[in-house]
Amino acid sequence: MTSYWQCLRGILLREWLRFVLQRTRFLSALVRPLLWLLVFAAGFRAALGIAIIEPYDTYITYETYIVPGLACMILLFNGMQGSLSMVYDREMGSMRLLLTSPLPRPFLLLAKLLATALVSLLQVYAFLAIAWLWGVQPPLGGLLAALPALLLAALLLSALGLLLSNGIRQLENFAGVMNFVIFPLFFLSSALYPLWKMREASEWLYWLCALNPFSHAVELVRFALYERFNPLAAAVCLGLTLAFALAAVVTFNPQHAALRKSG
Repeated sequence: MTSYWQCLRGILLREWLRFVLQRTRFLSALVRPLLWLLVFAAGFRAALGIAIIEPYDTYITYETYIVPGLACMILLFNGMQGSLSMVYDREMGSMRLLLTSPLPRPFLLLAKLLATALVSLLQVYAFLAIAWLWGVQPPLGGLLAALPALLLAALLLSALGLLLSNGIRQLENFAGVMNFVIFPLFFLSSALYPLWKMREASEWLYWLCALNPFSHAVELVRFALYERFNPLAAAVCLGLTLAFALAAVVTFNPQHAALRKSG
């Protein structure tokens, strides 16, 4: 067990040092959601009043509605950025070096997922603190209750990113693939608009949003922030996290870079 703990601590420390040393990474993670909260939400407020829907007990402002989705936006981008670092590590050979240790490959990859998720949580709570000062103030108990929901959502999105990175053999292809994934996941979800508004616009658009894994992550966090539990969202997020993580472990191939270079 000592070797497992030391490996996990080393991977966590490596991700933490990356986070501390790359301050622009922290700032860029906050800029995107803050633009939506401080700029776009102000323009949409009059046009998009939100009726009483779960988990809210009264009418809410548009800013209040989008904060959980923006928190998950941070998790989404960080999960994809974590998969970029995995592609880079695989290209540079550090991941292959790590895999030469006697520890099981699934443990090493899951430790990487956990480290990425924990770093993401720091950025999410920094964003929630700014949103609190802006006037979006969920219950204090909800901020604590949201921690396991945020962790599960972060693991889900990091596992998805790792799975996608397994199919990317060249670092140059990463940006195009990730943009093709990130923006549909975010915009075809309940992050910015309630699903009932989507249904009013289009039935097929509603079903695309309802089946989107990111929608379930957003709703899990939304309910948790207001001290409510969404069993459907929790079950979907947990099931997909396990499925994506298992698929990522099975399809991970550290020889991708070597194969590309030899070819």
